[in-house]
Amino acid sequence: HMNGASFYFFIMYLHIARNLFYYSFKLFQVWSIGVSILFLSMATAFLGYVLPWGQMSFWGAMVITNLISAIPYIGQFTVEWIWGGFSINNDTLNRFYSFHFILPFIILMMVFMHLIILHITGSSNPIHSKINIYKINFHPYFSIKDLITMILTFILFMFINLQMPYFLGDPDNFKMANPMITPIHIKPEWYLLCA
Repeated sequence: HMNGASFYFFIMYLHIARNLFYYSFKLFQVWSIGVSILFLSMATAFLGYVLPWGQMSFWGAMVITNLISAIPYIGQFTVEWIWGGFSINNDTLNRFYSFHFILPFIILMMVFMHLIILHITGSSNPIHSKINIYKINFHPYFSIKDLITMILTFILFMFINLQMPYFLGDPDNFKMANPMITPIHIKPEWYLLCA
């Protein structure tokens, strides 16, 4: 599951880089839904990261949720509401699990909206042209290219999962959560570093 999150964000960041290169941010509706998908995906990944209840999970949840306490007047109340008490506990895990389960369905609906609006407005291309003479049929050119890329990515994903399943995991997260021992370096997963 943790390797899947890394692959998901790797592919998503490649998609964002490609769209920045092609100036796709000029298509405001498509771009804004894409950014919303990115933020919801980051929230889902963070909520899932907390669920194993290892040292890094616990302290990551502690650091990120305590950022909310900096909001004037309502910050501390909001943090206690998220935690379900005065500290991170089982209620916090239940809430995080519920949102970790629900958010992917919201993301899926937004992906469909993203594709529908993209279909209506048209996508950007390397020559930035909307003229039909320059358009290429999706099938067979792009469908075969995308299928080959998808198969190669799946093979790499299966290789990592079967040969080195903990390669992308943090060793400190395999230790049981202990609020009395703070890890020396609390760092998020690589895909959350830009958040």
